[in-house]
Order: sequence, then C-alpha cells, then structure tokens
Amino acid sequence: MSAVRSVVLAGGGTGGHIEPMLALADALHRRDGGLRLTCLGTARGMETRLVPARGYDLRLIPPVPLPRRPTPDLLRVPGRVRRSVAETRAVLDEVAADVVVGFGGYVALPAYLAARRAGVPVVVHEQNALPGLANRIGARLAARVTVTVPGTPLHRGEHVGMPLRRAISSLDRVARRAEARAAFGLDADRPTLLVFGGSQGATSLNLAAVAAADALTAAGVQVLHARGPKNTGVVVPERPAGSAPYVVVDYLDRMDLAYAAADLALCRSGAVTVAELSAVGLPAAFVPLPIGNGEQRRNALPVIQAGGGLLVEDADLDPAWITGTLVPLLTDPAALAGLAAHAAAAGVPDADERLADIVCEVAGQ
Repeated sequence: MSAVRSVVLAGGGTGGHIEPMLALADALHRRDGGLRLTCLGTARGMETRLVPARGYDLRLIPPVPLPRRPTPDLLRVPGRVRRSVAETRAVLDEVAADVVVGFGGYVALPAYLAARRAGVPVVVHEQNALPGLANRIGARLAARVTVTVPGTPLHRGEHVGMPLRRAISSLDRVARRAEARAAFGLDADRPTLLVFGGSQGATSLNLAAVAAADALTAAGVQVLHARGPKNTGVVVPERPAGSAPYVVVDYLDRMDLAYAAADLALCRSGAVTVAELSAVGLPAAFVPLPIGNGEQRRNALPVIQAGGGLLVEDADLDPAWITGTLVPLLTDPAALAGLAAHAAAAGVPDADERLADIVCEVAGQ
C-alpha cells in the first residue's frame, strides 16, 4: 500500500451502491490507516447520512441522471455532465487521487470522465447482473472491471463478488443463533423464517406472510417479519398461548442478528441482499421485484442454480404457496441444511479483499 496514498470512491445514490463502496473503504482502511479515502456523492442521496457515520470524507457533486428512454430531459444531459465533470476533476486534483473506483449510479459517470481527463486510472465494480449505463460506459475507460454476478454482460468483467460489511461476511450463524433469537424474543429451538422486503418493506411479501401466519405457527415455525417503517398497518393477531412466536418489527438495524436467527428467508433479490445471504449461507425464497428490467431475477439465479434457494414470482406469492412450499421445507432439517450448504458455496465472503487487491494493483501501476 505504500505507493498508494489517495483513493476516490464514487458510489452515491442508493444503498446498493453505497454499501459495497463503504465495504471497500473499510478493507482499504484496514490495510493502511493513513490512506486518504474520499467518497463522491450527491446532496439527495443516502450517502449524506451513511458515509459520515462510517467516518469517511464525503464530497458532493451535481448528479447526472441518465434517462432510460429518449425524453426532452435528454437534451439537458450534456450540460449537466460538463458541470459535474469539472467539479469532480477539481476534487481529484485536490486530493491527488491515485485511482478512482466507481460503483455506478448518478456520480459514477462524471467520476469516470473526470478521471480520464486527469489521467487517473479507473476500477469499475458492477453490483447487478444487468449493468447500468454509467458502468457500461465506465467499463470502456477502466483499467479493470469487476462484477458481482458471474456472466454479467460487461466489457472485460472479472468476477470478484459483492464487497460486504465485516459484520456480515464474517458472521458465524450457528455460533450466534441463540444470542440472535433471544434478542428478537424468539424461541431457541424452533425453525425460523425471516421475512423482509428491503429497507421500506414490500407489500406483497407483507400480505402473503401475515395471511399465512396461522399455518406457519401451527406447524411450529416462528417468524421474524420486518414490515417496513411505512407499513405499520401490517399486524398479526395475538398468538395463542404456547404458539410459535410471530415477531413483527418496523426495521432491522442488526441484519447480522436477523440472519443468525433465521433458517430461511423470504425476501426480494436485490444485489446486496442476494450477496449477503449467500455469504452467510442462509437459503432464501427470492421474490424478484416485478418492475424494472428483470435484474432482480437475474441476481438470484446463480444462487438458485447452485441449489441454495427458491424463486417465486411476485404474482405467484400467496399464503397457499407459503403453506405448501415453505412450511414443509422449514420443518425438514435435512433439506434446510442442504440448501444452506449450497447457498454458502455460492457466496463470496472475501469480495472486499479481492476488490481491494485489484484497486491497490491498479493504483500502484
């Protein structure tokens, strides 16, 4: 690391970009506490809260939204790009950047273009199975291109996996299980289903799981259900005495404990979610978001093909599916163990270190 003094990380916007950016920052900081790490973001992104909370320098630049289809707004893009590139170039010069690492999103494209003008090498990391426009452009300018999902259609993409927080990637689910279940008020020895739909919750998952509550708990399955902070109307009637618990929370601050408590997850298949579940060896029934370009389905396929999970389309998720498919699985310890082993085999818990190796190599050159 001695030849590398300054790394600029571009990954603002959504948690899917920010979390791997911060995981890489942590990996680089562990190697050299004196390394200058600068994160690029926008004033309207989650990074304004998450990056300072982790102790890293955040510089704000104008966002460059890229329309997915021709609209009048497309005419404004060149002017936005020029302004954003100029401001990003000023940051690169100020911090004497040795390398720029981009994760896609609104700040990545100006970062790639500014780095090219400044003669600073670029490393691209793509989180999704279907890359966005910013990273498709960046891949043509980059010294190295890395991807989370094998087979991602990105120029010269190398599979490294998804950089994850150490609290997740080093999690020993078996060792933490008793502690985790106690923390959520769950019984120590019952099979446990974790239901969550991302930070805001997911209506279809909420409705199906709550409607299947009686069938789940009657079979001895307990549930930890994160409904989302805007879904406080999602409630489960009081369970009879001695029934398996059904615990509903608004939000899970400790995903590590939630993963440790669970035997199976029912969830969406965002890139970070899929990577975290496979890294900790927790099998899942993935319910891809039914809108967009189909990337969530593609994100989950490698784990499913490896035998580490199930896939159910959003339109097919209902109480009958949960009762007929998940209840038998959750009450079969051997089947759960097999799924967990295959999920873990598909995971890449050291992706943060793999990406850090590449960043240091590129910067050193």
